[in-house]
Amino acid sequence: MSVKIRLTRRGRKKQAIYDVVVADARAPRDGRFIEKIGRYNPNVNPAFIELDENKAFDWVMKGAQPTETVRAMLSYRGIMLKKHLQIGVNKGAITQEAADKKYADWIAKKESAIEAKKEGLAASTATKAKARKEAEAKVKEARAEAIRKKAEVVVASEEEEVAEVSAEATEDAPVAETQTEEAPVAEAKAEEAPEAEAATEETPEAKAEAPAETEDKKEE
Repeated sequence: MSVKIRLTRRGRKKQAIYDVVVADARAPRDGRFIEKIGRYNPNVNPAFIELDENKAFDWVMKGAQPTETVRAMLSYRGIMLKKHLQIGVNKGAITQEAADKKYADWIAKKESAIEAKKEGLAASTATKAKARKEAEAKVKEARAEAIRKKAEVVVASEEEEVAEVSAEATEDAPVAETQTEEAPVAEAKAEEAPEAEAATEETPEAKAEAPAETEDKKEE
């Protein structure tokens, strides 16, 4: 029976995660499997890989053929290197102690590189977040400046309108004062009018009295 180490899909749409399984090569991709030996999540950076390294190494040494994706994962975790060293030990090309030391040194370097990558990603994320905040702050300042300028234009326009109204009121004021000054004159004329009428009314009496005096003088 041909055995493969491959991935089976599970999870939500566009958020798929995978199980690393050992299955018969003739079985469908998401069908029955012999054993599950790990998990893989490509939705994070760096990708999350969880493997039972002893089981994975055991199946590889038994001749199980990994798919291309799983082979890359096994290489990333050092399983393929361990297989290569173990084959050398079995052939007598290298001692077990030397093989174990090489494998341990490789694992240490790999973990150091992974940690450095994580730190770099964290620093990059922090830098991007800072740049985004600064850009947002600049946009807010620009909007506030635009609002302030707009308010200044509105205030200046209102002040111009007030100045125009004040100027018009100042121009109309002498006319009103002239009318106010003319009013007492009209009132004075109105008061003098009855006296004139009274004088006019007394004139006939005076005329009547004048002939009477003349007649008296003639009788004398």
